[in-house]
Amino acid sequence: MSDRCCMITDMGVLYDYFTAASDEDAAATIDLRGGPGGAEPPRPGLLEALRAGDQEAIRRLARVRMRLSEHGLHVLSVKGIDPVVQVATLEELLTGVDTETLFARPRAAALVAERFGGEQLVLTLADETQRALAEVTPQRAAEVADPWSRTEEFGGYADPEALAEVVGELARLARHADEQQHRLYCWVCV
Repeated sequence: MSDRCCMITDMGVLYDYFTAASDEDAAATIDLRGGPGGAEPPRPGLLEALRAGDQEAIRRLARVRMRLSEHGLHVLSVKGIDPVVQVATLEELLTGVDTETLFARPRAAALVAERFGGEQLVLTLADETQRALAEVTPQRAAEVADPWSRTEEFGGYADPEALAEVVGELARLARHADEQQHRLYCWVCV
């Protein structure tokens, strides 16, 4: 069992969005300790901010960010943003293409690896999704975050500012994938 993925339901579902050169390379991440993201590196200053109760520092230091994992993969690790419905809803807001069309794409959430009866998965993100994300500017990320936060998939509990950061980091990851001639994938751990 990995450091980051355990079968305890109260931990929530973990999602590692990452880049890989091929479906085969992406599938191989299913057996990596901790998934593509591996162990999260310590964040200098976070413990001190927590002890001091410095909410602004905590928010700044705990924000999601694309990083190079211990496995040599570019990864964005998040909770609560699934690669199927929520990313499709985001793409619909970005492009105006309806979700039925998005779900019909051959690479939309295609399964490339599975373990433990579906408790760990590696899924593709459609090439069109990658292109849409790669075009997102910081201004566009902020614009789309508010309507995305109000979608039923978030149940009214999403912070638009935090979602704007996620969209911006997904955009960075998509641009990096384009530069490396890679594709986007998501490792899911229940």
